[in-house]
Amino acid sequence: MEWIERKKEVEEVNMLSPLVWAYIGDAIFETFIRVQLVNKSNAKPHKLHCESIKFVKAKAQANMLKKIHDELTEKEQEIVRRGRNVQNHHVAKNANVADYSMSTAFEALVGYLYLTKQDERLKEILRMVINSSDYNQDTQ
Repeated sequence: MEWIERKKEVEEVNMLSPLVWAYIGDAIFETFIRVQLVNKSNAKPHKLHCESIKFVKAKAQANMLKKIHDELTEKEQEIVRRGRNVQNHHVAKNANVADYSMSTAFEALVGYLYLTKQDERLKEILRMVINSSDYNQDTQ
């Protein structure tokens, strides 16, 4: 998404709330999943939406993060920790608090990497997530 201008410097991104990172990360990850699904199938939009939910819901994101956690750098694990521990007064209706916290942490990591222009590392992590999930089986 090079056409979307990212003006903030790393120091400015570090000063943002992890909830802001998660806000951006949610959009980036959902867009990534949607593009992957469109590239993989000729399904109609409703079916694509149903498939994408399997990957963007809190429990799925929490599980993905758990599977790749050991592959993260110390800095990335710090970002995850900050995202997980942030005070969030909202919990999705279909998620428990632990899964919601972990999914927020995952989205914070994605958002942080995106905002700090670490595109190659973001791609690596998104590939790890896809490879660690049931994505290939579920979308056939």
